[in-house]
Amino acid sequence: MKPLTGNAFTKILEKSGWTLARIQGSHFIYTKEGHKARISVPVHGNRMLKKGLMMHLMRVAGLRDEDLR
Repeated sequence: MKPLTGNAFTKILEKSGWTLARIQGSHFIYTKEGHKARISVPVHGNRMLKKGLMMHLMRVAGLRDEDLR
């Protein structure tokens, strides 16, 4: 899994059907029809997401490594 910025990860979420519900500070909050979970992605300029956080966000969103390419 290659590291991504928060901004790049939000684009992948939007491609997979997640919609931006709101922005609170530097965190983008995403929801998806039929899912209870909300996903909060920190977007801090060009800083990369840490591996553990990215794995957690991918698991909640139902994404795989192939989806990041």
